[in-house]
Amino acid sequence: MTTMTRWGRKAADLYRPEYARKYRAHDAGLAMVGPYARFCEWLAAACDRFTDDIDVLDLGCGTARYFRALRHARSIVGIDASAAMLAEARAPIGADEIHASSIELIEGDFVAYDFGAQRFDLVYSIGVLAEHTPLDERIVTNVFRWLRPFGRFAFTTVHPDSPSVPRTLPRATGRLVLPLTAGAARRRLRERLTAHGLYADEPLIRELLDGRFDIEAIERMESEAHLHCLCVARRKP
Repeated sequence: MTTMTRWGRKAADLYRPEYARKYRAHDAGLAMVGPYARFCEWLAAACDRFTDDIDVLDLGCGTARYFRALRHARSIVGIDASAAMLAEARAPIGADEIHASSIELIEGDFVAYDFGAQRFDLVYSIGVLAEHTPLDERIVTNVFRWLRPFGRFAFTTVHPDSPSVPRTLPRATGRLVLPLTAGAARRRLRERLTAHGLYADEPLIRELLDGRFDIEAIERMESEAHLHCLCVARRKP
């Protein structure tokens, strides 16, 4: 297993065997849950942006609950810090709908892992970035390196205005003051409001991707837990 950051260690400690079994058991009922279907539709649409078969990487794949939504996938690589979750991923929900000729599951921390240059056509992450792991410059740089030219990065985040984010007085004040700030003061305030990348809104996403990706689609979606941003961006050559 590769070097673990504190985010990887936190995930590995949380998703132990008993938790992973319950998580996988929950997968069986997800087809009836609206947000899961919406995430699957969104991921399938991202795949349909390609005209040829694709090599796909899932960052924080967990029990592989989204593999079934992948279209035109020639190969799938899933990485997760939890060995227990990967054990459940070997029998994922909707296995009969997964048609990739190659599936590889890697126990590791994707923040510290190196897949090599230009290996994938699509890198995606659902319910992980700007939620359990910061969406930051390091992540964007790594994904840019792993993608082939014109490959795509599809990911979800938790929006800082999500009802799940504690509505403290300092946070409410910060949101009001933010439009009045500029320069270094504005950057520091935005970092605090996004918990240094553990939440991400449209301006932060655009700022992080600028220069390396063209954003093809960005939208908001409410799940039972969060207000999300859903982004699909195309790597520049």
